[in-house]
Amino acid sequence: MADLALAPRRAKPEMREASTWDRLKHNKNWLGFWFMLPAMGFLILFLAYPLGLGVWLSFTDAKIGQPGEFIDIGNYQWLWGDDVFWLSVFNTIGYTVIASTIKFAVGLYLALLLNENLPFKAMLRALVLIPFIVPTVLSAIAFWWIFDAQFSIISWSLRHLGLITHNINFLGDTTWARICVIFANIWRGVPFVAITLLAGLQTVQPSLYEAATLDGASSWQRFRYVTYPLLTPIIAVVMTFSVLFTFTDFQLIWVMTRGGPVNATHLMATLSYQRAILGGQLGEGAAISTAMIPFLLAAILVSWFGLQRRKWQQGENND
Repeated sequence: MADLALAPRRAKPEMREASTWDRLKHNKNWLGFWFMLPAMGFLILFLAYPLGLGVWLSFTDAKIGQPGEFIDIGNYQWLWGDDVFWLSVFNTIGYTVIASTIKFAVGLYLALLLNENLPFKAMLRALVLIPFIVPTVLSAIAFWWIFDAQFSIISWSLRHLGLITHNINFLGDTTWARICVIFANIWRGVPFVAITLLAGLQTVQPSLYEAATLDGASSWQRFRYVTYPLLTPIIAVVMTFSVLFTFTDFQLIWVMTRGGPVNATHLMATLSYQRAILGGQLGEGAAISTAMIPFLLAAILVSWFGLQRRKWQQGENND
């Protein structure tokens, strides 16, 4: 016992201070980051890198098979004086505004209709989704046949009804061609808007409608003061996606008209493809694509700031 008492005590091992890496590995707040890291890698590889490369190419005179040299804003100066480019900007904005507005109006109407107690409601909801789930190219080919100058079912029907004497050249006339591509885009986009808004309507508490009805509110007042305010966040999100999809539409236009007739249906996306891939001017095509970025950012920012003003979503008063 005496020997044990005289034996020197062992010093306690000092606790090593956790490094920053150790804290990150075990911090619950970083758990989401680690789960998102693989997705971030894919986004950087397949989205961020091509975007950065496209912006860089827009400042060069690169051609297919040639790396090109830096020419500052030469491509943008050329586009500034290009009438076809400004026509494509006009077409893109008009195409987006008209198609998105009609898609929202028709989609909201369908959502409100499908939210009612209708017979065969499940089947109707499935039918509404058909235009959206059909591949875009197949839809475009179908519309191309529907509006074909020689085999159009519309012209055939009108001729047999005695309303016209010759086939209508839908895709050969500038005005008709624009109407046709907008109609095709609306047909494809309405289901996305309708089903998304319908999902938002499902979250509205029926008791709110009952309370409004007891207060003597009409159908319009229930929509204006109950449905619309609660549906605003969903509307902002769905319309942002609708605008982005419509503004960057390529397949539908290219299959139906290839930008014709006389560049009447050229959008910025189709013109970029024509100049860069078919024409071989990669720098010029990249400049057209890069010119789309401010418009897309504007659409996103409008939606973002619109949502930020809805203070009631955070439990505050909406001034």
